[in-house]
Amino acid sequence: MSAKAHRIGIGGMVAVTLLAFGFSFALVPLYRIACEKVFGIRLERGPSGQGEAVAAVRDDRTVTVVFDANVNSKLPWEFQPQALTMQVRPGELYETSYVARNRSERDIVGSATPSVAPARASQYFNKTECFCFTAQTLAAGESRDMPVRFIVDPDLPADVKTLTLSYTFFKNDVLTARLSEPAGGTSAAAPRSAP
Repeated sequence: MSAKAHRIGIGGMVAVTLLAFGFSFALVPLYRIACEKVFGIRLERGPSGQGEAVAAVRDDRTVTVVFDANVNSKLPWEFQPQALTMQVRPGELYETSYVARNRSERDIVGSATPSVAPARASQYFNKTECFCFTAQTLAAGESRDMPVRFIVDPDLPADVKTLTLSYTFFKNDVLTARLSEPAGGTSAAAPRSAP
């Protein structure tokens, strides 16, 4: 193999690596666009502890919200909601939380993707605070509460009596690999998200 062919091969590998790295960071805004524009899931965020009602609270109606938690098989975490269901009044701000625990013996980064069912009602479920789309780094054996604040829009169709908020956690291979990379003689750590 000539030196020129060797340089081209290395240059190609570097380019592929950089593209893959850039693509992993582009996934978050792309997922936001897909959720909001394609699936109609609003991903509104406000400063922690702040949330505004979508409209006046509907005292004449309650909706059951079911909380679901899933973990991809490649991620050795436990993940579950604090409460399985909640009765809510449309237009009122509510808070619940999920708990994640790293069962492995090493630090791992995970990312959660949300979904709301039924799909046609997902646009009426507004999250004002959510741990989704933020990489979560859990140390070996670490547990963390992850709050969710939400409002069910008062314009939710009358025939929808139950909404299911589901999260699935996936292992973030790129950021997990970076945890063990040496950086000046020490391990580089992915930024920890605020609980």
